Amino acid sequence: MSSSVPTRKQDKLTVITSLPEHQATIELISHANVHTICLEGLCPNVGGCFSQGIATFLILGTVCTRRCSFCAVGKGKPDVPDPGEPFRITGAARQMGLQRVVVTSVTRDDLEDGGAGYFAQTVRLLKNGGIAEVEVLVPDFQGAEASIKTVLMAKPDMFAHNLETVPRLYPSVRAGAAFSRSLIVIARVRESCPEIPIKSGLMLGLGEREDEVITVLRELWGAGCTVLTLGQYLQPTRTQIPVTEYISPEKFEFYKHLALEIGFKKVWSGALVRSSMAH
Repeated sequence: MSSSVPTRKQDKLTVITSLPEHQATIELISHANVHTICLEGLCPNVGGCFSQGIATFLILGTVCTRRCSFCAVGKGKPDVPDPGEPFRITGAARQMGLQRVVVTSVTRDDLEDGGAGYFAQTVRLLKNGGIAEVEVLVPDFQGAEASIKTVLMAKPDMFAHNLETVPRLYPSVRAGAAFSRSLIVIARVRESCPEIPIKSGLMLGLGEREDEVITVLRELWGAGCTVLTLGQYLQPTRTQIPVTEYISPEKFEFYKHLALEIGFKKVWSGALVRSSMAH
């Protein structure tokens, strides 16, 4: 199946941006000079979302300071954050007529607060601009409690931080991240802001075992997560880590029912489920 995986990121971007049903959203995003994880991360759902005028905004540039092997976002030394970015995103969201906005970012380990201040500013501007619901999907901020509180003080409607995979696979999948640190982020959010829904997600098909997934679900719930997404990892280009296994619909359904039994309030589980889709 590897022959169907584009060799380069630009190959897939060319296909996505050439489809007529996506043009209105792409032109608006381009004209507004904003970025989306949909395009930068080569999301498999980009067609359905763009054709409906839906996008997940990406702040703090398009270059990540970490080198996760599953991710198609650019990696290296990022530019200085653009102070106009939160304002442009707010304008684009209003122009698109969005009532719900998801804001995520690259990881910025080069910034003292990890970019938390930009998240907070973007949330406030969106809410002041009439957006009814704003979700943040944040990096781990290296576990800094001050950064987490900075984001929470802006009063997002949902706080999301993805674990992505099981602890054993972190060295090969999430270089620079730590499973225990991500759990701490979720626990600190729950402690600081008990009323906010907390969401996290896992990609399946990277070589995880069933018992490992079950253990992670229990740990997530114990840390305070209440909303869960489980999706199939799909190799964006041949540069990223290959798929180890394609998970069956029955297995996704099994994990969904198990998660609900554990206590999760909402669970989305399926091959094309992605964190920013579910709320």
